Amino acid sequence: MRYFTIYRLVIFFIVFLFLTNTIAQQTCSMKLSKDTPQQRGIINGQILFAPINYWMTYLIDNSGSVTHTWESAFLPGESVRWLGDNRILRSIKTEVHGYGGVGGGVQIVQWDGTVEWDYRCDTNGDLSHHDVYMLPNGNVLMIAWETKTRGQTIAAGRNPSSFLGDTFFPDQILEIEPTGPSSGDIVWEWHVWDHLIQDYDPTKANYGVVEQHPELIDINYGNNPVLDDWMHTNSLDYNEKFDQIMISVHNFDEIWVIDHSTTTEEAIGHTGGNSGKGGDILYRWGNPLAYHAGTAADKKFFSQHDATWIDKGCPGAGNILVFNNGDNRPTGAISSIDEITPPVDENGFYYREPGSAFGPSSLSWCYFADPPESFYSGVFSGAERLPDGNTLICDGVDGKFFEVTPDGSMIWQYINPYPGPNLNGVFKIVYIPPEQPPEPDIPDLDCTGSLSWTDVKPGATVTDVFQLQNIGDNESLLNWTINTSLLSWGTWIFEPASGTQLTPEAGTIDIQVVVTAPDVANSGFEGYIRVENTNDPLDFEIIPVFLTTPNPVDNEWRPHILRNILEYLSQFSVFLQQLFL
Repeated sequence: MRYFTIYRLVIFFIVFLFLTNTIAQQTCSMKLSKDTPQQRGIINGQILFAPINYWMTYLIDNSGSVTHTWESAFLPGESVRWLGDNRILRSIKTEVHGYGGVGGGVQIVQWDGTVEWDYRCDTNGDLSHHDVYMLPNGNVLMIAWETKTRGQTIAAGRNPSSFLGDTFFPDQILEIEPTGPSSGDIVWEWHVWDHLIQDYDPTKANYGVVEQHPELIDINYGNNPVLDDWMHTNSLDYNEKFDQIMISVHNFDEIWVIDHSTTTEEAIGHTGGNSGKGGDILYRWGNPLAYHAGTAADKKFFSQHDATWIDKGCPGAGNILVFNNGDNRPTGAISSIDEITPPVDENGFYYREPGSAFGPSSLSWCYFADPPESFYSGVFSGAERLPDGNTLICDGVDGKFFEVTPDGSMIWQYINPYPGPNLNGVFKIVYIPPEQPPEPDIPDLDCTGSLSWTDVKPGATVTDVFQLQNIGDNESLLNWTINTSLLSWGTWIFEPASGTQLTPEAGTIDIQVVVTAPDVANSGFEGYIRVENTNDPLDFEIIPVFLTTPNPVDNEWRPHILRNILEYLSQFSVFLQQLFL
């Protein structure tokens, strides 16, 4: 599979983002006061998340305190799920290039960090991306691109002038049964390629009347020239009651529901399964223009993410909740959380008035900020209904998690500080009720402070300090050390660099930091210091580090040049995020 390499562009963009924020102070952790009124609204559960720019997965409580972490050799690719038995299901990024949401594999990780299952989907033209889900039978669903050649795509009826390149990436859904530590069998699969229609060329395959077949996918939807990633499916969910799968198809501005009760052979065709419709679309909503049942004015979703059925036991159970990002929304750059009640009966059959778009015609509930334009996350993000009727929201771009009541009042908020400024984005979050996780880890080690230097002369030495303390019980004795394996630049000295038998009564101690900057001008450097409890590998703190060296141009011109660059990047950043995720 051929991908457009964007790694260097991403690094370039990140370096300049660092320059805009290196003067900001970043603490090791962000903990909210348990005494604030905002804290009393949230259920006493925990939240699981994996920052998109970091190798760590976090579990936090409602005060913002980190209660558990899982370290990985891979960035997330992109989602992480709680399995309910002290394990997580984590998608991983085996590729460092490609389109946004690129993955390549999935892992089951135990509480102590042991990787129980490590499966790859990044060969033979297939590449998993965005989301994974474990079924009740222990099998794992994943979204994956498959590769079609330009010739195959044109033969299927695609207008050759409306896509670029030599390959085309329609999506597929794969169900994997784990068979060993790194092996698995594909026991069920569904391919978009088996359910196409087109009205462009009567001499090619799949020719028909699009508006008469809402159960099929118009291969020519999106007539503007597109790159390989035609659909950009970004989430999946499973309805056990109906044995159905729902996916969020970003580039169609729609959600689709398909029948999982089919065999793989039935999923290829148009009959079979509980629905009797094989692998055809059972229900779709958000953009009737995609199946010629409306106009652009009828569009409801705008680059949406995280489409989920509301869980049993929560208000609105069975309804569908979607993070509507609002990209290209006619009323402006505004995000919302939209809830719809699908027209489905007790047997899982969806009603549609012949010749009309699928209902409903209006939302059951929605959340807009006040004012609406104050809330906009143009890419990724998610939302989840809580058992008490409140809704937990992840503003993914800003790394902000917050809870709102049914009337839209915000009663809790947390800003993710990991791994650092402008790198704290989160694909989605998972709420875990208090009865599911084990008791939170009680750490002994705690750090405060930050390390950030700007305009450091190449090769010069700079200093700073951060604080360390034992926050364990009165009988605890903390043995600690500093791990610099996450730093690949500079010469570092810490005083002290380790310690033994630190008591809580000793209070905070200062750690003096001396670093000699690389002898490179006009550059930005970043990394992380890991301070570890030597008696407990799960008890550690991460301190982000930032350093920049100046441009050798005259100082009086430098601010003007930097200002122009940053103004350009601020206009370009949203475009880059949409491209990558």
